[in-house]
Amino acid sequence: MQTILGAGGTIAKDLASALTSYTDQIRLVSRNPKAVNPTDELVSADLTDAGAVRRAVAGSEVVYLTVGYDYSVKIWQERWPVTMRNVIEACQEHGAKLVFFDNIYMYDRDHLDPMTEETPIRPTSRKGEVRAQIAGMLMEAVRAGTLTALIARSADFYGPGNDKSVLVETVYKNLKQGKAANWLAGLDYVHNFTYTPDAGRATALLGNTPDAYGQVWHLPTHPQRLTGRQWIELFAREMHVTPKASALPVWALLPLGWFVPLMKELREMVYQYDRHYAFDSSKFTRRFGIEATSPIEGVRETVRGN
Repeated sequence: MQTILGAGGTIAKDLASALTSYTDQIRLVSRNPKAVNPTDELVSADLTDAGAVRRAVAGSEVVYLTVGYDYSVKIWQERWPVTMRNVIEACQEHGAKLVFFDNIYMYDRDHLDPMTEETPIRPTSRKGEVRAQIAGMLMEAVRAGTLTALIARSADFYGPGNDKSVLVETVYKNLKQGKAANWLAGLDYVHNFTYTPDAGRATALLGNTPDAYGQVWHLPTHPQRLTGRQWIELFAREMHVTPKASALPVWALLPLGWFVPLMKELREMVYQYDRHYAFDSSKFTRRFGIEATSPIEGVRETVRGN
């Protein structure tokens, strides 16, 4: 049995599809789980409830933690440490391996070009502090020898059927409505994005590779150094529209946050857009020989699937 905790998260659908290459016993766990494959077992659970998590993990060989809590620092501070503690303890109790789908928020803002698995951990945002805390909880258990686990880390992501991507929300949807695409801070800084179908397949592969455990892995992300302006041009070309673009200055996020909560939450993360953001997944490529989907193909499939 391989179990996905947080089956309503962005990556979960692609992961569930990919896991069929390794097992026909897949359990999807969330508040309101929906089947992806015909034989999926569905379990309703609140991951902040320790008893519910223990029951959901029981009988699992591999557990994937992919929950996507609302993009709110208050919610993250309240729920993430409790969730991670519950999941670690449940995996320890039942002897399950743990794969944690993570992001890069804990990395030192002065070392984003490039980012590797060895990039210094120095969070400079409240969300980054939460991510550093929960990743630290997992790796501490690994070092203590009480848990077999790995971290699968993604850059900002995009892909078909994805409504939680900055590229989809502020570029694709704006262009579709005849508006200028919005970009934070600077249009001419490099910014890599991970294609979600790649992330799903790679996370499944890592979970089923015994010697991948005990490590941090960057999920396959195409190395092409595209700027915000170039991403907008790719979308516009695929959508057959004019590549209109507008860069939102940092000061504008405060008044926008009064009407659009996401903008309020993005203020502390603007540093990811006012400098180059280059995510290096060469460790994964060297180990598995798998290349990431090109931005041209990824944008084409994202436009088709949204």
